[in-house]
Amino acid sequence: MSSPKRRIETDVMKMLMSDYEVTLVNDNSDVGRNRKILSHAIIQQARILSPFIGGHWKIHVELPDQYPYKSPSIGFVNRIFHPNIDELSGSVCLDVINQTWSPMYDMLNIFEVFLPQLLRYPNPADPLNGEAAALMMREPKAYEAKVKEYVAKYASKEAVDEAGEDTESEDELSSAGSYESGGEEPAGTMDDV
Repeated sequence: MSSPKRRIETDVMKMLMSDYEVTLVNDNSDVGRNRKILSHAIIQQARILSPFIGGHWKIHVELPDQYPYKSPSIGFVNRIFHPNIDELSGSVCLDVINQTWSPMYDMLNIFEVFLPQLLRYPNPADPLNGEAAALMMREPKAYEAKVKEYVAKYASKEAVDEAGEDTESEDELSSAGSYESGGEEPAGTMDDV
């Protein structure tokens, strides 16, 4: 079995070699220091057939020292209107991250499978955003219109690039309120853009 430190290095290297824009923040190789990855997760139209098509999201990922045995903390940096994502903090409610995480998963699973599935198949029965969940269940067309409005306003390439300029100065603040994974709480928190 490989050490957590080696696994973190391997997963970070896979992300750096992927098609995602990845910025390492607090990248210390000292044991006992968390690694954080700030990345643009650009969800491709081919993967998502939903009102989220064409959106660009910046995702904050914090890898704990016990990774991969403990799940990472994940949060959306730019705003998104989704039943399972807290609109203001960016926290994600996703069982595979919060409760059923396995060391078999890696960072690419999060970006290529888990997050696209979350966007494609929201679960309004287990919401972090009650307004989005209620709208999705009662008025699906109004929900879809609001999602598209948020994509245009907060998830355009220009909005993400603009938000990226603010992220560097706010990075220390954004990790201060992270939730611990493995419980009933969301997997991570993010500052409002």
